[in-house]
Amino acid sequence: MAREKSRCWWAEGGDPLYTTYHDKEWGVPLHDDRKLFEMLVLEGFQAGLSWITILRKRENFRKAFREFDPEVIVRFKERDLERLMQDAGIVRNRLKIEGSVLNARAFLAARDEFGSFDRFIWQFTGGKTLRNPSGLTRERIPAKTAESDRMSKELIRRGFKFVGSTICYAFMQGIGIVDDHVEGCWKYKAR
Repeated sequence: MAREKSRCWWAEGGDPLYTTYHDKEWGVPLHDDRKLFEMLVLEGFQAGLSWITILRKRENFRKAFREFDPEVIVRFKERDLERLMQDAGIVRNRLKIEGSVLNARAFLAARDEFGSFDRFIWQFTGGKTLRNPSGLTRERIPAKTAESDRMSKELIRRGFKFVGSTICYAFMQGIGIVDDHVEGCWKYKAR
């Protein structure tokens, strides 16, 4: 019988959504603008909830938010917001739904200014994935950093919503700007 791979604490326990997300996405550098927008929106919806809640609703979010196409979302009208508020397959929070439309507008502006949102968002680490010092453990993973503070301030300045520093740090982890796999995890890389 093959031995199960050792993973970060939050991905242990056998939930296939967490396992797949951990093994294939979390901490892996992401450079596709639409997927970056999806992750930013989902991280905003996650605030106050567990990430597994968002993962379980992810496909519903993709349908409800038209595959996270910011060009479509930016044109959402009141009827679209009402449709989303009635959709039990997503997190029905009016402020977060409205924030997604504002985020689509701010995303498109940043993309237009920088040529891609990817170029804009990766500037906060000079285009490199950050790794915390060797011996990284669950207790030593920060909730936010100087880089997430700078990202948050700039996103807020540009009109983004639900982008506090803690949300930005989780976003950075999710899209591989930060690699916080802990020592003992099969994906851990020593600095």
